[in-house]
Amino acid sequence: MQQLMWFRSDLRTQDNTALSQAMRSGSTIALYLVTPGQWQRHDDAPCKVDFWLRNLAELSQALAALNVPLLVRQCHDWNDAPLQIADVCREHTISAVHVNEEYGINESLRDRQVAAYLSQQAIAWHSHLDQILFKPGSVLTRSGGYFQVYSQFRKVCYERLHSALPGPVTLPRAQTPLAVKRDAIPTAVTGFAPPSESLRQLWPAGEQAALQRLERFAEEQVAFYKDERDFPAKPGTSQLSAYLAAGVLSPRQCLHAALAANQGEFDSGNAGVVTWVNELLWREFYKHILVGYPRVSRHRAFRPETEAVPWRDAPQELAAWQEGRTGLPIVDAAMRQLLATGWMHNRLRMIVAMFLTKNLLIDWREGERFFMRHLIDGDLAANNGGWQWSASTGTDAAPYFRIFNPISQSQKFDPDGQFIRQWMPELATVNKRDIHDPSALGGLFAPSGYPRPIVDLSRSRERALAAFKNLSPEALPA
Repeated sequence: MQQLMWFRSDLRTQDNTALSQAMRSGSTIALYLVTPGQWQRHDDAPCKVDFWLRNLAELSQALAALNVPLLVRQCHDWNDAPLQIADVCREHTISAVHVNEEYGINESLRDRQVAAYLSQQAIAWHSHLDQILFKPGSVLTRSGGYFQVYSQFRKVCYERLHSALPGPVTLPRAQTPLAVKRDAIPTAVTGFAPPSESLRQLWPAGEQAALQRLERFAEEQVAFYKDERDFPAKPGTSQLSAYLAAGVLSPRQCLHAALAANQGEFDSGNAGVVTWVNELLWREFYKHILVGYPRVSRHRAFRPETEAVPWRDAPQELAAWQEGRTGLPIVDAAMRQLLATGWMHNRLRMIVAMFLTKNLLIDWREGERFFMRHLIDGDLAANNGGWQWSASTGTDAAPYFRIFNPISQSQKFDPDGQFIRQWMPELATVNKRDIHDPSALGGLFAPSGYPRPIVDLSRSRERALAAFKNLSPEALPA
């Protein structure tokens, strides 16, 4: 009984539920679909597509060690997936297809269509829980609904983890070699320009690179995570998000690394470990939100009433934000980090998102789209959840009157201006007191070549408060 393992956002052999089940069920062939039209429709970043391809090459080698040939097929978008997969199944006499579940509205529709088409061909479809710790629909409120508040969701997750900790999946043993030749892995895809070599070096591909990064973080940094994660000049975060988004690393592997670093505890003991596990559960929470409230996959606000916010059409200000020309150093440094590395520090993501949605009063969807087009760790659930949190339109969102001041945030989290100087060489000579707001030096002393702020922070804050106050009371986040 020959099996097909269809890889998507799960580019690894270790701790891979669908791959393990496929190989236990019979001789297995692997498949990956290159779908550039779909990727463009989803605003996937060129650096992320490049990361996928580099990891796919590493995956092909790892599968070869298990005698599993990896086939690569290209189609424009997911509408062609049923025929493509059925063709592979006919060619190789496949009796069953195995996948790991994905949760966006387009992904769910794709899988239903493929499963229905294969059923007509008498080919079985097996979908496995793998991308998250708990199946959507299994962590619910007492009334049977999906949670809208993270802290309540986390509490139930803690209870589940205490009673039934998800264990890692055993790597299958190598199977008997098949008379099927593996395909060459493309090194580029039309429509997605390759990133710089310096960016690639920041994100080495493959499971071993991911596991080494996880091990190093767990041994050297996770204990200090709570105290250092908000300071962008420090190596305080795991920088594993790209590997989790592509499925080169699983949340189970991360959870067990955290447990090993904390004597088996996840909600007590070392505060750094507990804080990091909470971040893993935030990731889980937003995945569940995709399923429970599918409108967020359609670029709609989680809180429908906030669609009435009078967002401004300000293309010049939007461009200044995108290009790091706002005149607010912490915002500009963060945007330059994103453009150069495909990644942005999490504290900075909140700062730049609040600046765009509150101080500039520009629709959060503009920021969400721009991030997806540049992030190597772009993930629909996490990106949408973060943007809607900052814009006060989402689940468990920041209260509309909570508006970060980018200058005070900069003073608090980059007190010496170290991060700003790294990305803003034109401010390298400004002292640590003035670097957070060079415009305060006045025209004669302000650094030449650096713009004045494009908006008055105080007046723009009042404008945002007025925009939200004018909504009906039920529109406002609690």
